[in-house]
Amino acid sequence: MRVFIYLLGFGFSVIGGVTSIAYLNLITPERGWINYFQFISTRMECYLLPIGMIVMWFSLYFPDQE
Repeated sequence: MRVFIYLLGFGFSVIGGVTSIAYLNLITPERGWINYFQFISTRMECYLLPIGMIVMWFSLYFPDQE
């Protein structure tokens, strides 16, 4: 079960990371990093990166309930 939760978190992290990197293509010289971070903070799929990392952390550091 822990492996499944870890892989689920890994998948969320990959999806969130790829979309965050893909949105880097929207940065133009007129826009800065502040506008980029404001934009990705409004996109739900970019929230998957920290959520996935937290899920992976929980699956690694909290023991199974037996």
